[in-house]
Amino acid sequence: MADKQAANGELSFIGHTTVIEGTIKTDGSIRVDGKVVGELHAKANAAVGEQGIVEGTVTARNISLSGKVKGTVVALEKLVLEEKAVLHGDIRTARLVVDEGAMFEGKCAMTGQTAPPKAG
Repeated sequence: MADKQAANGELSFIGHTTVIEGTIKTDGSIRVDGKVVGELHAKANAAVGEQGIVEGTVTARNISLSGKVKGTVVALEKLVLEEKAVLHGDIRTARLVVDEGAMFEGKCAMTGQTAPPKAG
């Protein structure tokens, strides 16, 4: 995913000792190794590292999860649940990859290309 991130502009990091509450929006890509409580919207790609935790909605073009997410995940193109990922919530995506060992509890809706949720 690093190549796609570089092609889509800026890459933001949330470090493992950082906790953010609220809404995060970026025109580029983002990687979460800390904790986010709220909404995370990236126009490019989003990654949640092994130590990363998101409690809320994650929306991006491509999403890679290695950590924990409790909430809705909307990947406009592709969602990858890596080996240590734990997802408690609903998924909307065009393509889904689930590695052996990943855990998912919730509903999954797959269509051609998912429309981004309307900002409100």
